[in-house]
Amino acid sequence: MLFEREYYKKIEPFLCDKEILVIHGSRQVGKTSLMKYIIEKNRFIEENYVFIDLEEPLSLDICNAGAEAFVEYLTVNGLLGKTPLYLFIDEIQYMDNPSSFLKLLYDKYRSKLKIIVSGSSTFEIKSKFKISLVGRTINFELFPLTFKEYLLFKNIPIDISNPIKIDIVISKLKNHFLNFIKFGGYPEIVLEDNIEKKKIKLNQIISTYIKADIRDIGKIRHVDKFNKLLEVLSSQIGRLVNISELSNTLGIARQTIEEYLFILENTYLIKLLRPHYTNVRTEVSKMPKIYFEDTGVANLFRYGNLNVEVDGQIFENAIFNELRKGDTFGKLYFLRSKKQHEIDFVLKDEEKIIPIETKISFTKKRLTSMLYFKEKGYFNSAYICRINELNENKNEWLKLIYPWELKNEFF
Repeated sequence: MLFEREYYKKIEPFLCDKEILVIHGSRQVGKTSLMKYIIEKNRFIEENYVFIDLEEPLSLDICNAGAEAFVEYLTVNGLLGKTPLYLFIDEIQYMDNPSSFLKLLYDKYRSKLKIIVSGSSTFEIKSKFKISLVGRTINFELFPLTFKEYLLFKNIPIDISNPIKIDIVISKLKNHFLNFIKFGGYPEIVLEDNIEKKKIKLNQIISTYIKADIRDIGKIRHVDKFNKLLEVLSSQIGRLVNISELSNTLGIARQTIEEYLFILENTYLIKLLRPHYTNVRTEVSKMPKIYFEDTGVANLFRYGNLNVEVDGQIFENAIFNELRKGDTFGKLYFLRSKKQHEIDFVLKDEEKIIPIETKISFTKKRLTSMLYFKEKGYFNSAYICRINELNENKNEWLKLIYPWELKNEFF
């Protein structure tokens, strides 16, 4: 059974345009299923689409033979006719030279072909996609499931697009969101009900990911140190990434740490969040914060387990993921003063800054940083995203929201 991803709505308007659609995302995130859903949703018949999986050696050989040989293959098999053929290529990064292959297909045959490709690593795709494809592609990033998609995949009939005030529904959503945080948003993991099987399957995804993608793509020589870095980073979720400190702790050169972080970020394992400053140079020079792209993966690296107690760090990571997956009106940063006052997230557009703090439980005592930046004139209103609410909020400028209300507020 194929489920509709929210991301389909972003891709749908471009299905009839001439540009090549490129879907990036980690292994097992649902890229193949999304392409197959496009076929099913648009009721393509066998005569007007071709699906090619480049993990199959024969298919890879056919494509690596070159664009002209591939077109001849389509023609001989009666697939290239008068009506445009939708060409789906899965795992494009396995090709030797996908850039020239796609460029030639686009330049000579775009009236007959609509090309949609997927790839598991922006790192490898960027290294193989040359400047010759500029203006010929539209890129999309597919992430693990959002909480709304999680409810759909689990067949939980709660519509979070409408304001929910009923206590019993809120209680159910709290429990569902905590489970969502524990196990993460990979579709295969969400659809598996057995906790031990979830752990085994997620471990296999991570193992394959590190061995087949990260180690080989990044040419990692010291896999043990690389894995140790991941363990250390998982214990520092939501904290500043200090390259010198990591270098001293792990006995790895600064340059190597920076290379590892680059690889991890471009293979969809972690994401570095930059601080907001008015001076761009200052922003680039300051330390970022670390988050994992999936909370289930983070929990496995932190604890070696999935059925764990949700703490403030992993809750903050989950809110980061929801914000990153959504269509925010501006860019996402965090805010930190020289006196170490910090706000977890700020959404910024050309006109204003909207601060968002994450708290498992709301208490007035934790508003010090919010009040500091408010008094400095950074904003007039702010949000606390929490699961539990212990104190009544009497601040007119402060709005308390639940994680599932983020979409209604900002996207």
